[in-house]
Amino acid sequence: MNRTNKAPISLFKIALCQLVVNPNKEANLNRARCLIQSAVELGAILVVLPEMWNCPYSSDYFAKHAEDFDNEDASPTILMLSQAALCHKITIVGGSVPEWNNGRLYNTCCIFGPDGKLKARHRKIHLFDIDIPGEISFKESDSFTPGDQPTIVDTNVGRIGVGICHDIRFPELAMLYREKGVHIICYPGAFNISTGEMLWELEQRARAADNQLFVATCSPARDSSGCYTIWGHSTVVAPSGEIIATSGPEETVVLADIDYSEIQLQRKSLPLDDLKRRDIYNFVNIHQQKH
Repeated sequence: MNRTNKAPISLFKIALCQLVVNPNKEANLNRARCLIQSAVELGAILVVLPEMWNCPYSSDYFAKHAEDFDNEDASPTILMLSQAALCHKITIVGGSVPEWNNGRLYNTCCIFGPDGKLKARHRKIHLFDIDIPGEISFKESDSFTPGDQPTIVDTNVGRIGVGICHDIRFPELAMLYREKGVHIICYPGAFNISTGEMLWELEQRARAADNQLFVATCSPARDSSGCYTIWGHSTVVAPSGEIIATSGPEETVVLADIDYSEIQLQRKSLPLDDLKRRDIYNFVNIHQQKH
């Protein structure tokens, strides 16, 4: 867990940059830079980018656009995010991009602080393998290696838990983040048309309401390139499960006010943690036991 010594800001604006993605990495970086600038001009100090935004969500592009994050000269995406965070003095949850590391490919989200430094990286834990006859067939595990750690980072805007897309389908990860005092879970995601219409809103509202914390999701825009048709609809959800802000499928910046006092208000009004029957069931953090 990455920690900071300063008391976090509890009332601030968050922005979700739902951007159009195409096969040209440089164009994607320039577009992301522009949307980050727009978010800052709107008053955001926490900015979230989508899953797979420096290349289309397609196995044809993952390896071609992957970067070795430990080699700054070979990581223009990471360099741009670092420079943007430093320039605007904001925290950036950098969506996800393909990462090369020791000969393996990961779907990775990097988090940068206002000093431009990399605070944490989250490698997607639950890879998206799906086969719906007549609709979609895709195996992310054919391209990526799964991550093996949850990611919690203390920032100037509170304690953030990170998941990527399919990670949201697994409530255990969100439960772990709740147990560790996370204020907001950020899920960069690229749900497709089929799963998006059925589950995108449902999953994020459930994660927020069950754990009584904020949830923010950021998707690429619908008209992104590639054979994978994206749902869009980037969203911010309150601890009550109420949608604070959302979008359609088009390119846009979603802006929302975050007030962490709502977390305690919701937990005081409906004390779920106190009502849990730990004599019948209990939460076991396997990762903590191993470390």
